[in-house]
Amino acid sequence: MPAKKTAPRKSTPKLRSIPGRATASKARGAKTPASPVAGAPEPATVAQLISFAAERFAHAELWFGHGTDNAVDEAAELVFFAAGLRHDEADEVYGQTLKAAHRTKALGLIERRIRERVPAAYLTHRMWFAGHEFYVDDRVLVPRSPIAELIEARFRPWIDPTKVRRILDIGTGSGCIAIASALAFPKAKVDAADLSPDALAVTRKNIDRHALQQRVRAVQSDVFDGLKDERYDVIVSNPPYVGDEELAGLPEEYRREPVMGLHGGSDGLDIVHRIIDQAAAHLQPHGILIVEVGNSEDALAAARPKMPFTWLEFERGGGGVFLLTREELTAKRKESL
Repeated sequence: MPAKKTAPRKSTPKLRSIPGRATASKARGAKTPASPVAGAPEPATVAQLISFAAERFAHAELWFGHGTDNAVDEAAELVFFAAGLRHDEADEVYGQTLKAAHRTKALGLIERRIRERVPAAYLTHRMWFAGHEFYVDDRVLVPRSPIAELIEARFRPWIDPTKVRRILDIGTGSGCIAIASALAFPKAKVDAADLSPDALAVTRKNIDRHALQQRVRAVQSDVFDGLKDERYDVIVSNPPYVGDEELAGLPEEYRREPVMGLHGGSDGLDIVHRIIDQAAAHLQPHGILIVEVGNSEDALAAARPKMPFTWLEFERGGGGVFLLTREELTAKRKESL
């Protein structure tokens, strides 16, 4: 979803950054070459090909927000992936000349990124979240939630980590929140719930990748409907929260993601309201609910003016994430009866 941040990974600080949406550095109206990668340097160092790709991304006016927020980092991910390089060795390899096969592979990815307007993560089938690598494809959203920071902090100070034994991730998609939570809480069992069978196939792939079959369970569930009377210490969710108007205006890159993972009804809050209304029955007495609603924050606050939302702040950016305790949810439910 727009404006989300991913967990950090090595970027390219020595190269010129083109923040936000790329803008052409040459005059409008200039002829676009038949191939968007025509004129690529040959041979090319890692740094040269990254700079070339970033400039091409600028002319193509790509949109970023699926793990990177600028053309240079997006280009670096494709070049590093094609060459089999690690981001943590960036400073040492910028001057390295790419092998012909690696250059060809990188140019192919760069051309697809421009022609198809597909997020880089769908080309590389990888994304990092809370410091862990996950498999992704177009059956799931690209992981980029600020909830990663909460997981890394083990949900402190909002709950005592020693009391966390059961966690639920609603709308799990790739399973990144569920799996990162399981890795942060080695003694906890985690349910990764999603309505989409396609998404759950990706979830299971990532569960297997991280060898968490004994502690993370992929569950087909429409919000809480498939979970019976299960209770949890932490319920966390990055549900669909994009409304009709915002959905219609999304850049092409976001349209490559499954609509089911983005669209939350006319105002974006259909599923969010269901989670709020039903969460108390599935939380332990000390339990907490954490939900990301992104750009729908104002709409939710207006729709529930008496709900005591705690809106969380993040060091790495991002927002639109609220926290409610079971006690707060229960009190408001009693008031409405």
